[in-house]
Parts: sequence; structure tokens; C-alpha cells
Amino acid sequence: MKTTLLYWMPAALFFLLLVIALGGCTDRNVRKRKVFRYNEYTGIASLDPAFAKNQSTMWPAHQLFNTLVEIDDGLNIKPSLATHWEVSEDKRVYTFYLRSDVFFHDNPVFPGGRGRRMTAADVVFSLGRIIDPKVASPGAWIFNGKADAINPFTALSDTVFRLRLQRPYQPILGILSMQYCSVVAREAVQQFGVDFRSHPVGTGPFQFVAWEEGQGLVFKKNLHYFEKDSAGNRLPYIDGIKISFKDSRATEFLLLRQGNLDFVNELDPSFKDEVLTKRGTLKKAWEGKLVLKTQPYLNIEYLGILVDTANEIVRNSPLRFKKVRQAINYGFDRRKMILYLRNSLGTPAESGFVPKGLPSFNDSLVKGYHYDPAKAIALLKEAGFPAGKGLPVIKLLTISLYADFANFIAKQLEAIGMHIQVEVVQKSLLFEMTANSRAAFFRGGWIADYPDAENYLSVFYSKNPAPPNYTRYSNSKFDAVFEAAIRETNDSLRYILYRQADQLAIDDAPVVPLWYDKVIQFIQPNIKGYQPNALNLLELRRVQILDM
Repeated sequence: MKTTLLYWMPAALFFLLLVIALGGCTDRNVRKRKVFRYNEYTGIASLDPAFAKNQSTMWPAHQLFNTLVEIDDGLNIKPSLATHWEVSEDKRVYTFYLRSDVFFHDNPVFPGGRGRRMTAADVVFSLGRIIDPKVASPGAWIFNGKADAINPFTALSDTVFRLRLQRPYQPILGILSMQYCSVVAREAVQQFGVDFRSHPVGTGPFQFVAWEEGQGLVFKKNLHYFEKDSAGNRLPYIDGIKISFKDSRATEFLLLRQGNLDFVNELDPSFKDEVLTKRGTLKKAWEGKLVLKTQPYLNIEYLGILVDTANEIVRNSPLRFKKVRQAINYGFDRRKMILYLRNSLGTPAESGFVPKGLPSFNDSLVKGYHYDPAKAIALLKEAGFPAGKGLPVIKLLTISLYADFANFIAKQLEAIGMHIQVEVVQKSLLFEMTANSRAAFFRGGWIADYPDAENYLSVFYSKNPAPPNYTRYSNSKFDAVFEAAIRETNDSLRYILYRQADQLAIDDAPVVPLWYDKVIQFIQPNIKGYQPNALNLLELRRVQILDM
């Protein structure tokens, strides 16, 4: 593999490059230099934020780049590159006033190798890339039908940027906080073209050093980063970040246990019962050795049901009947499933599709499904399948990671007369089948791109393709309420509309909500200042590494 280097590094930072070549052998040097170490077992496809479509690419993008606004721990929008903004009376024009002390990372693409000041023209360029068909960003959808078709992005001066919308769209600030909307250096994009993926230049708290694909990735502290703490100390505190690419979660946890990683996200199922109690706490044997961090996570795990009756596989399926879909929802015990298979790390999804953690979530107002086998049996009888008679075997597609959950559900549904055949397929195949409406019953998950219920309810909007509308759900009443919600500028009224839309979809049962997720992370005891967040975005600006 060829190592990508942007420029020659001084000797004081050369150890960072050795980390890639020598791995664990240099860990003692790494500890002296306060380098945060984590593993990305899925690999990283790109460091270009225009392609930050999943967690593995969003995490490094968040270290290298900034956006106009960002999300705080309370899921509120706060300034980042913008100091403040104004919204026109008709809610269609947003004017952002930018910081004047933000500089791009030092890089040979700039005269003299010194990073220049970031301006509003850079914001115009960066957001324009997302919707440029030649770039083919998977984030192009974020402005579709929202940004003005003729003149969406304008630099009024070096420090004033204007965004025009086609119509009022209240979640737009959340959209602008996404990693897709990171501000990039035009000079680097123009010089490197598609290779900007491995030559990133941004304004973030860390900057790129080296990447040997499949082996390691190293960032160093941006000494000119604009943010400071409340005492006036410049962020970030740590010297750098080292990312390894061991392709197994089990290996990842062993490295953490050996002290060769500082952080692990999630836990390999094979270690679950060794490390955690059934109540989701750290077992006594691990206290003092690791720190468990949990946080409500804006992610819902669910089973999807194709409901497009024009589709041949639906026309001949019992799942076309709403009462059969509702029987599935009542026919298994979510609470027992979470207790035994998740060690209580998650909340049984007994409300709507919008998960716990969002401001509009209210499980007393949106009523979902709970375990009620008698009701499930009654619904099957009403659907024409008394005690399951006449019901064919129903195939449920899942991936290996969720096979235990699928088998648990299948076993419980047997008791009400339903026969579920669990079929485990590759993740890529499942995605292809659901995207092309070739899966009648399938495992799914939806992670928030931004903290607004609109992001979840768009899964049921009939005008949306798959993704996100994998079930091909269509209900004109739902569409009307959903459209009213995204036009509504009063938060309280918008939340009422969101709940109405959520209830409509849940009553029709195109999905079987399983659980509202939790962030589950383990860190070394000497890592201080780290807190997980509801978007599960790796935040390292205020992390400190204490001496062992």
C-alpha cells in the first residue's frame, strides 16, 4: 500500500508516521504525545466530507472540518463557523455572519504553505459541491426540493453568506450541521480532484498527517484552531488521533483490554455477558479497568414490511393485510428481548417510529405496540387466519449481527400461529433488495442525520423513493400532516403535527419497531472530558489524556 503524505513533517511529529508502520510497538511513544487511539473495523472509504454518508466517514470528517452550525449536547443548534444568523420574515432566506478568525490547515496548496482565511466564498463552493452532479455526492438529497433552484448559495461579502430556500423548511439548520456541509479548501479540491478523498484540507481541530489504507490513519492537532475553552486555552487539548483498521470487533475489544486502544464503540456480542450485567451496568470485575459510557442514541432498530400492493410479492403475501402486520407487532415481547439479548442497553420501542431522545418524542401521546399475544391471535382471526390457519411461511431477511433478534421474534410468533423463516444475508445484498423493493419482510435501522423528527418521518413520505421509504408506504393523510409539519415554524405546533404523523404510520404498521437505541462505549480510565452524544458523533475537542 502507498502511504499518502501531504508534506514533510518535523522530527517532533515523525513518531506519528511510525505508528502506522509499527503499530503497537510505538504505543509508549504515542502515550507520551497524548494521541487518542481508536479502531474503525469497517474501514474508511473517504476523508472527503461530500461522501460522509456513514459513521465511519463522519467521525474523521468531524475532526478535520467544520460546518456553519453544529449540534450541542442538548440537541440544540449552536454557532460554529457562523457567529449568528438571521431569518427573513417569509422564512425562505437565511443570512449567516461568519467568524473572521478561521484559517484552513497549513498546506502546500496555499502560497508559502500557510493556510489562508476561510471566507463566505468557501461556503458557497463547499455547499455547491454537494449538489454538483459531477461530484456525485450521496448527500445531494439534503437540498433537493429545499434550496432555491436558481441561486441557492451566495457570498454577500467575505463574512456574510446567504442561503435561499424554495419554501419554508424549518429543519434546514439541522441539515447544515451535517458533515456533508463541511467547509473545504477550494484550492485542495481543484488540485487533487477525486484524490481529495486522501488529501483533505479543512479548518477543523485536527489536520491530516498520513493514511496507509487498511493499516492506519493519523491526524495531528491543528495549532491554529479557532476555538478556545472558557479559560482561554486553545482547543483541542490532545496532540493527535491514531485510527487503526482491525476488521473484527472482537479484536478491537481485546486491544482495548490490553491498553492499546483508548475507546471502543459498541461491543462484540461474544463479550457482552462477560462485561455487562443484564441491567446494562459494568460487572464488578471490570470496574476500574474500563469506563462504560451510555447515552440515548437517535437510532431505531425495526423490521420493515413492503406494503406496495402494486408489487407482485406483496399482492400474494399475507403481509398486505394491516391486521396481520399489527399481529406481528403485538406478538413478541420487546422488553424480554432487550433484557436478554441487549443486556438492557436500549429502550423497547413501544411508542412510534420517532425514537426517544428527540424533543418531540412523547410515549404517552404516541401509542405503539406492546406484548399482547391474545390481541395478536384475535387480529389474525379477524384477518381470516384463525390460529394461523391458512398463513403461509413468511420469510424474514436479516444480517448476521441481528440473527439472534430475528430468531427470538420468530420463536415467539410461533405461539400465535405464525411461521417465520429467518434468512441471513450479506448486508450489501439486503440493502440492494430493500432499495429495489424485492424484500417483503426485512430488518432495518434508521440513524438520525440531524436531530429533528422530520428525518424519521420522511421514511414514510410517499413522494420519497427507497431509500428512505423502503416499505413504499403511501397514505395521503400522513403526507398532508407531514407537509404541514415541515412548513410550521412554531416548535410546539410542529411537534404536535409530528406526533400525529407518527401515530398514523404506526397504526398502519408498515414497520415493526424493535428498540430505541443507546450509545454504548468503553473508554480507558485515564481519558477525561469525553462524553457521548445522541448523534453518536465522536467529539474529541475537549478530551484529555492523563498520564498512566
